[in-house]
Amino acid sequence: MSSNEDINLRPAPDELLVHIADYVTGFHSGSPEARRTARHCLMDTLGCGLQALRFPECTKHLGPVVPGTTVRHGARVPGTSHELDPVTAAFNIGCMIRWLDFNDTWLAAEWGHPSDNLGAILATADYLSRVAVAEGRAPVTMGEVLTAMIKAHEIQGVLALNHSFNRVGLDHVLLVRVASTAVVTRMLGGGRAQIVDALSQAWADGGALRAYRHAPNAGSRKSWAAGDASARAVRLAMITMKGEMGLPSVLSDPKWGFQHVLFEDKPIRLSQPLDSYVMENVLFKLSYPAEFHAQTAVECAVQLHPQLMDRLDDIDRIELTTHESAIRIISKTGPLANPADRDHCLQYMVAVALLYGTLTAEHYEDAFHQSDGRIDALRAKMTVTEDAGYSADYLEADKRAIANAIRVFFNDGSHTGKVEVHYPLGHRRRRHDGIPVLEQKFLHNLQTRFPEGRCRHIFELCQEQSRLEAMAVNDFMELLVIN
Repeated sequence: MSSNEDINLRPAPDELLVHIADYVTGFHSGSPEARRTARHCLMDTLGCGLQALRFPECTKHLGPVVPGTTVRHGARVPGTSHELDPVTAAFNIGCMIRWLDFNDTWLAAEWGHPSDNLGAILATADYLSRVAVAEGRAPVTMGEVLTAMIKAHEIQGVLALNHSFNRVGLDHVLLVRVASTAVVTRMLGGGRAQIVDALSQAWADGGALRAYRHAPNAGSRKSWAAGDASARAVRLAMITMKGEMGLPSVLSDPKWGFQHVLFEDKPIRLSQPLDSYVMENVLFKLSYPAEFHAQTAVECAVQLHPQLMDRLDDIDRIELTTHESAIRIISKTGPLANPADRDHCLQYMVAVALLYGTLTAEHYEDAFHQSDGRIDALRAKMTVTEDAGYSADYLEADKRAIANAIRVFFNDGSHTGKVEVHYPLGHRRRRHDGIPVLEQKFLHNLQTRFPEGRCRHIFELCQEQSRLEAMAVNDFMELLVIN
C-alpha cells in the first residue's frame, strides 16, 4: 500500500467540538450578573441596530434576497416591516447590529463583538416562537434568548482568549459562525451529536480574509461580515437538523483539517472551562462609535479639546501612546477612502475628537470629512508609539485594560499634560458609571424609530429582568415592528 493513500477510518469527533456541544446542552442559566449583563447587552445591541437604520448604505442590504418574497411565520427585523426566513433575517439583524461599530466588544488574542451572535439567535427565536404559537405550543421566551446570548458570548470569547486568527489573516467573524451554529442548533432541538456535526460544518467553512478591515482594502464589507456569519450559522444548523452528516476530524486531520490548512498546525483548544465569564466581562461601547482599541484615545482627546480650540495653528506635534493591538489594527496614514476606512483609523478618530470634543457616526461620512481639512492636517502631526505596559495590561486576565494616552506639543516648546485613560466607560471596572449611559443610549436609539409612548413601553420592559425574561419572543418582536 502506498504511504500516500488516505486511511478511511472515521475517527471520533475532535475534542473541541465535543466540549462545546457538552457546554451548550448542559448549561442552564448563568450567574445573576451574567443575566443582568445579557439584558443590558440585548438593549444596547438592539439600539445599535435601530440607529444604523438611519444610514442608507446599511438599509440597502436589508429585506428579502428576492424583492416581494413573503415567509409564513417569518422572523421580524427590528425597526422595519420585514418578515423573512430565519437565515435572511439573521443576515439583516446582524448587518444592522454591526453597521456603526457601536455594539459590544471582546478583546483578547483575538478580538471581536460577541453580540454579533444576536442576529442568529433573535431571528431563530422569533421564527420558532411564531411557529409554536401557530401550532398551539408554548412560545420561546426572552429568558431563553438571554441564555443563548450568554452561551454564544462564552464560546466566541473563550476561543478568542488564546487563539489569534488575525495573525494568520483570518477574520474574527469565524467565531461568530462557530458560536451561533452551536447555539442555534440547540435552539432548533439538536442534541449533543447534532451540535457536534453542525460545529464541524462551521469549521469546514474556513475563515473570511481580514482584507476588508485593513488598508488598502478597508470597506463596508466589515459592516455586514458578521451578519453573513450569523446567516451561515443558521443555515448550517438547519441542514444539520435535516440529517446532514458532520466531519469529525475537521480540525485535527493532519492533511485536510483546519489546524493544518489555515492555522499553522497550531491546536485549537479551550483555555478555560466554559461558563459565563465572557458575558460578565464584556465591554460596551457607550460614548463613541469608535473601534474599541481607540475608545480611551477618544476619551483622552475629548478631555484635551478645551485646551486646544484657541491654539490649533500652534500645534507642532501630537504624541499618541497606545498598545500593540491598536497599532496593528487601526493605526494608519495616507488617504482614507470611505467611512469604514475612517472608523478604523486611530488618528482620524483622535483628530475629530480633538477638534469637536465628541465623535459620532456622522463624523465618518464622506461629506463631513471633505468639509474639514483640519482633520487630515492634525493626522499628519501625529506619532504613534507602543507602551509595553499598556500591551501587557491588555492581555492580563484580571485587567483587560485598553489604555491610550495623548500629549500635544506646541511650536513655542510648551505642551499639554499627558492625558491617560486605562479603562473605557464600558469596561467592567466602570460598570456602575456605564449602565446609566447605556440605558440612555438605548432610549435615544429607540426614539429614532418609534413614537414616544412605545419607546417608553419598550424601555421600561427592558429594565425589568423578570418581566422581560418571562415574555414570549414573538410578543417582544411585535413591539419592534414598523407596519
